[in-house]
Amino acid sequence: MGPCCVFWLPGALSLGLAQVPQHAPPSPSSVRITPGEAQIDDTLDVAGDSIAAEQIDTRMAIGVTVDGHGPYRFVVDSGADRSVIGARLARDLALPAGEPVMLHGMAGSSRRETARIARLGIGGGVVEDVAAPTIPEAALGARGLVGIDALHGHRLMLDFETNTVTVEDARRPMPARADDIVVTARRRGGQLILTQARAGSLGIRAVVDTGSQLTIGNLALRDALFRRGRLPPETTSTTLVSVTGETRVVPLAIVPEMRIGTIMMYNVVVGFADLPPFALFGLADTPAMMLGTDLMGSFRRISLDFGAKKVRFQLRRCPPAPAPGAGCPPAPAPR
Repeated sequence: MGPCCVFWLPGALSLGLAQVPQHAPPSPSSVRITPGEAQIDDTLDVAGDSIAAEQIDTRMAIGVTVDGHGPYRFVVDSGADRSVIGARLARDLALPAGEPVMLHGMAGSSRRETARIARLGIGGGVVEDVAAPTIPEAALGARGLVGIDALHGHRLMLDFETNTVTVEDARRPMPARADDIVVTARRRGGQLILTQARAGSLGIRAVVDTGSQLTIGNLALRDALFRRGRLPPETTSTTLVSVTGETRVVPLAIVPEMRIGTIMMYNVVVGFADLPPFALFGLADTPAMMLGTDLMGSFRRISLDFGAKKVRFQLRRCPPAPAPGAGCPPAPAPR
């Protein structure tokens, strides 16, 4: 497979992703933007509290407080239905035990003990009375996870250039701007489901999952793409490791073309498996995809507005003459 072509489509923002050699595990895709007169939103800001974030692999981690203690490093996981706390941290803070709950990870589900958090502080906001499953920190790669139970009613901005996360009360309206790349979503189970998404000509549902480093499609999506002849043969596989300890081998394939709103993406590496989150969000039988941070890190910023049910994307900008190694391609040669 050769390098992919990058070009502008009329009325759409065009991104090109690197292809993957057939016999090597794919690395996270990188977005390359063709120089041109793209209308990029320079004012996409959420006027809340900016929290310095640390990059863990391709995930974003922020500092949160637990019952007034901390801050502690928690990964922001918009694909998780529950916030999670490290087992050692829960013991150190002597948090009271709660009722066991079912925790749904990317590779499996399991019943877990919980700790009761009276006040979980995120930026300038506080979420009260959180029953957080306890997981060993070694499995989390952090002291905990911030799930959508703590993001409900908030607007979340992920800035991948400055490694900051901004949190704001979603009840405060955010003015629309003509140059925003805005994708309307639906709420289901507290999650934002993107409906303006396509894989080739196939309409799909998509979820922004900031806790997963790999973009995953369900088997309904895989089968539909195969029937349409829009999915090349699987070339390799990878192993998913859930925070709950389960592992699962998933095949990888390249989806030639994807579209989210007006954003075009080509040659996207996707793993395919029927994982628990698809059923949790009512997407088991509908062609759907969990968009991982392998794709999200290719943007400058992503805003998840759980109140207005909108996701805003801002592309990385390339200068007219990018420096070598800047991740920006040269202008395409005339055909």
